[in-house]
Amino acid sequence: MRFLGHLVRFIVSALVLMVVGWLVPGFTVGGFFSALLLALVIAVIAWIIESVFGRRITPFGRGIVGFLTSALVIWLSQFLVSGVSVSIIGAILAALVIGIIDLFIPISSPFDKSDQSHGAR
Repeated sequence: MRFLGHLVRFIVSALVLMVVGWLVPGFTVGGFFSALLLALVIAVIAWIIESVFGRRITPFGRGIVGFLTSALVIWLSQFLVSGVSVSIIGAILAALVIGIIDLFIPISSPFDKSDQSHGAR
């Protein structure tokens, strides 16, 4: 079930990136496959940043540092995924829109095991 949860997350992320590409000027995604690959690249870059600098600086971190890191990750991802074009302003606006969308879409998957289920009884 864990694989299915990750797959659902990447599909939802790809759909969010396609919506952001439609809403944000300076941010274009060629199609669903490009958006899916972009979601994967963003996740890998975020994982690398988190393993080097810790969770507070990652795109999942809160505050201005997390926001700017998100914009940087989005901007850098365009060089690794064909069909994606992002300006610096587009990356900043995309990070803002993705942050707003993340408020309404839960980050954790319902397929993940909850840490609370292993608490004291």
